[in-house]
Amino acid sequence: MNPPAPDSVLNHRPFVLFWFARVFITIGYHMLVVAMGWQLYALTSDPFDLGLIGLIQFLPAMALFLVVGQVTDRYERRLVMVFCQVIETLAAATLLIAFLTGTITREIILGAAFILGIARAFEVTVMQILVPALVPVPLVPRAVAASATANQTAVIVGPAIGGFLYAVGPSVVYGSGLALFVIAAALVLMIRIERTVPAREPFSLKVFFAGFSYIRSHPAILGVISLDLFAVLLGGVTALLPVFARDVYDAGPWALGLLRAAPGLGALTMALALTRWPIERGVGKAMFASVAAFGLSTIVFALSNSLIVAIVALAVLGASDMVSVVIRMTVVQLGTPDELRGRVTAVNGLFIGASNHFGEFRAGAMAALIGAIPAVLIGGVGTLVITALWMRLFPTLLHVDRMTSEAK
Repeated sequence: MNPPAPDSVLNHRPFVLFWFARVFITIGYHMLVVAMGWQLYALTSDPFDLGLIGLIQFLPAMALFLVVGQVTDRYERRLVMVFCQVIETLAAATLLIAFLTGTITREIILGAAFILGIARAFEVTVMQILVPALVPVPLVPRAVAASATANQTAVIVGPAIGGFLYAVGPSVVYGSGLALFVIAAALVLMIRIERTVPAREPFSLKVFFAGFSYIRSHPAILGVISLDLFAVLLGGVTALLPVFARDVYDAGPWALGLLRAAPGLGALTMALALTRWPIERGVGKAMFASVAAFGLSTIVFALSNSLIVAIVALAVLGASDMVSVVIRMTVVQLGTPDELRGRVTAVNGLFIGASNHFGEFRAGAMAALIGAIPAVLIGGVGTLVITALWMRLFPTLLHVDRMTSEAK
């Protein structure tokens, strides 16, 4: 008698609805980011402003992360996610109206980035902690990887569509993003999951900082989160892609779309592979190897003088980053009790936001001082240094064998 076929995440309707909602959310977000970046650079020709977009989006996450953790642990998580889409719709509508009325300015673009930052402060956390509730526990690693495919599919499609639609007109990009956020909200409202909201503890410093306390008491979780933070903080190149597209490769917004999509293509390929063949042994070593590959591909990108080589390097960068993302997300979600998951994931989200947005600000500021190529090269070398240092500081993480037993 043949053994029963293994269960699939596709057999669980709540996860499928969530998957499509995440695709639409992320496509809309990246379409807006590409359009805002190109339009802002066209207005000011200052790479510092490109880094400023990232910093401004991070400020709400930094200010609200304690609130995010409390809200996602105390209230209905689906409705929190819908609230995020409402805010993102307001950002897209602001940009659309400003462009159509001829009032688009540097300040309006940065203001819209701030509005998006508020939504993302909640969205990054709630999209992670919803996954374990959508499928049985044995399927969580596969669901995390499949959720990552949703994100990376959108990271590929969103920038490419945004770049090409921008050539038609910025209003097309902003209007399309608005529509996608509305559709995503409708899909999330269709999700039905069972979750008993825990009793709302009185507010106290202990309750507010429970996420920090939990992470600090689990060295491998602290190591995996902080390694990702410093690696992306130093090795991030996204903010400078408009500079490389226009000034290094002498191309237009279509090249920016391809450069923005390349890491997503590599990440999607890796996420699909991890959905089919999840990492089961040697998790810690795989984590460090992936971060080292991230740094090496950043160096290759900085030294390349060919658009094709740059695209390949960015694809490898995305693939290596996906390995670390899936490991980190699975370890954090399975290693954290549900009643603390929002607060722990909010801290993790703060680390992610710091690495992404401060990384973009660092890249923009360094590029303004020493040029884009040296700024990226220094970041890649720094990532390799951090990898070697963290292997010594967090030997517990290096010797983690399985994700599901990490936090024990």
